[in-house]
Formats: sequence, C-alpha cells, structure tokens
Amino acid sequence: MKLQSINRYEAYKDSGVEWLGDVPAHWDVRRLKELSDIQNSNVDKKSHEDETPVQLCNYVDVYKNEFINVSLNFMSATADASEIKRFTIKKNDVLITKDSETCDDIAIPALATESLDGVLCGYHLAQFRTKNKVLLGAYLFRLFQSKSYGFRFVISAKGITRVGLGQSAIADSLTPVPPLLEQQAIAAYLDTKTAQIDRKIDLLSQKVAQYGKLKQSLINETVTRGLDKTVAMKDSGVEWIGKVPAHWEIKRVKDLSMLQSGNSIVSEQIEEEGLYPVYGGNGLRGYFSKYTNNGDYILIGRQGALCGNINYASGKFWASEHAVVVYLKRIINMKWYGEMLKVMNLNQYSVSAAQPGLAVDRIKRLLLPVPPFSEQQSIATYLDEKTAHIDRIVAAINSQIDKLKELRLTLINDIGTGKIKITNEVV
Repeated sequence: MKLQSINRYEAYKDSGVEWLGDVPAHWDVRRLKELSDIQNSNVDKKSHEDETPVQLCNYVDVYKNEFINVSLNFMSATADASEIKRFTIKKNDVLITKDSETCDDIAIPALATESLDGVLCGYHLAQFRTKNKVLLGAYLFRLFQSKSYGFRFVISAKGITRVGLGQSAIADSLTPVPPLLEQQAIAAYLDTKTAQIDRKIDLLSQKVAQYGKLKQSLINETVTRGLDKTVAMKDSGVEWIGKVPAHWEIKRVKDLSMLQSGNSIVSEQIEEEGLYPVYGGNGLRGYFSKYTNNGDYILIGRQGALCGNINYASGKFWASEHAVVVYLKRIINMKWYGEMLKVMNLNQYSVSAAQPGLAVDRIKRLLLPVPPFSEQQSIATYLDEKTAHIDRIVAAINSQIDKLKELRLTLINDIGTGKIKITNEVV
C-alpha cells in the first residue's frame, strides 16, 4: 500500500501574481491562452425548427456539479451546425461560470469526465480545451477550485446588476504550470482525498438529517399526545391528529388567539442597526426607528416560501406585512402553542396568487387539541430540554462538517498551487 505524505518543495520563486504568491521554482508560469483553447458559449436555450436538437450543459449544471457526465439531466434545445462543431463537450474539457449575479459565483469550475455527443456548453459559461502536452484539464479544474488562483477571476468580474468576465481577463490570466507528471499526480491525489472527505461529509450529513427527523417526530408526538402515555384517549375529531388524551379540549385557533397582519414597511426604511427589530416571515430583517408591538408574540410567515414559518418575538418590535402576529387571548404557554402551530403545517393553507399567501381567515377556524395549562408548561419544558440536547449534537456534527469542508478547500488550494508537495512512500 502507498501512503502519500505532504512536504514543501525545495525552492520557490515569485509567480508574478500577487494573490498567487510563490510557486515551486521548477514550475512555469504562462498566460492561460497559451495553454488552452478558450471560448465563451453563445448557445442560448431557445429551440428553432431549422436547427438540430441538442442538449445543453447550463450554468446550474456546472455550478452544482464538479464533474460533467452522462448521468446529469441536461436541458433539451436546438443549435446550428457551427455551434455544434464549436461547443460540443469533450472529455477533459473544463467549464466555468463566466457570468453571475455576484462575484463570489464567478469561475466555479466543472470537469467533463467523458465526451458527450450532442451535449453543448451553454450560455453564461466559458469552455476550456487544454493543450495536453503542457496542461491537463484535470489539473486546470483543480486550479480553478483553488482560492489563490480563482481570486483573480473574482476581482476581474465587472458589472452592476450582473457581473461577468471579459475575454482578456480569462485569456491573460497568469497560470502556474507544473511538469505533466506532477499535474497528473496532483490531480489524482486530490481526486482521492476529496472523495474521501466527501464520503465523510455525506455520512455526517445523513446523521444531521436523521437527528432532524428525530427532533420533529419528538415534537409531533409530544404536542399531540402529551407526556403521560398511560392516560385514556379519545377521538379528537381532527383527521390529521387522530386520538388525544381524553381530558384535553378541542378548540379553534381563534378561541386561543387573535391573528393580525403586520404593517407595511419599505426596504429603504430598514437599517442594519437601530432601536427596534423588524420581523418578517423568516425572522429578523433589520431595524427601524418605530415599533408597533411590545410584549411576547408568535409570528407566522404569510407569503411565498415562508408561508407558515413560526418565529417568536419579544420586547418592542415592528412586524412587517410579511408576517402575521399572534396575540394570545387566554392563559396559554407560548412555546407549546408555537410548536403546535408548527406541527399543524400552516403552509398547506396558503392560497395561490402572484406568490402564495397565507389564508388567515381559514387558519382562525382550524381545530387543535389543547391540554390544561400545567401540561402545556410541562410539554414546553420537556421539549426545550430534549430539543436543546439534539441541537447540541447537530451543532457538533455540523462543526465537523465545516472543518472537513475547510480541509478540502485547503488541500485543493495548497497542493494545486504548489504551497505543499505530495510524495509517495511505500509502507
């Protein structure tokens, strides 16, 4: 078995690129246009009767996938003969995002691991076909992923509402060029190591998902059944709930609380800092110099994808038109009530318009099981304790995931740009 260890190269030289820094002394540094054929795709998504049916590898395909192959679900379109000749994807082609809404999404790369007849590089992408005697596509792909090399393209992107890379910004980019055997070794090493890290991240992500399901199951079971599993049960008369403890009441939402839509506020009035927080459908939006509420309330998101979101607010605050404020009418434990509203999945009661909106009048009439106040308190305390424990476990797992992602980025950057060297040792 071979173990690859990491060392520094014996000598370094200035690359001539500030953000790239020093590179190994025996590496070359050349302009990218000397190392690769480069073309910006002009193949749009439209279909025309006088053109040939093709599939397009589009921006999202590159942005979301490191490797481009036949397993991806490409978009159908058409292209003329010249476009097919120029932009058909070949094995080892490197594609990058050339245009985007933000600079951070510029020069995200993907590598074609096989030739794809009938699949063309789509609009908003640049396509690289390296000159294999000097530069390997697999190495260039990793180089684009490195922060030191990729930063050149981030700062070179120009635009206001949308940013993009000009041809010269790409073609004239100074690029480190190791000997071919080193390029092969670097690409192979990073393929192996990133795959190992990705497997670990995937396993940890599965654990996070499992704990999320456990947490939701715990909440659902507790708020609808209570803590005492030995009590007599009765039919709630509510289809989605089924049976509930016999001594619980069945009430409507409007029996327990009053729902009031928030107040309109324009984005220009919202500041990063200020006296009073502004809450919308997804929680804190910013700050405002006025407030309309002072106390403890539940907030329900009322528009778009945020319909049915449950948040809590206290003190003095402003609720925007994207939220519904829930005022309690009687002695109700707020945490129990908020968790019950989550379990009720209020998003299903949204109505379609330009964007989905919460049907507040319908929600007021919804039925729910209501335990005595003392049980509400016990349920809230129990859920606080149990969910906090799960949250701590999930936070620890997510911390491991973040460290693995950082390690992945560091390996790609430092090995791809020659900051550290890989060597083979037999053990």
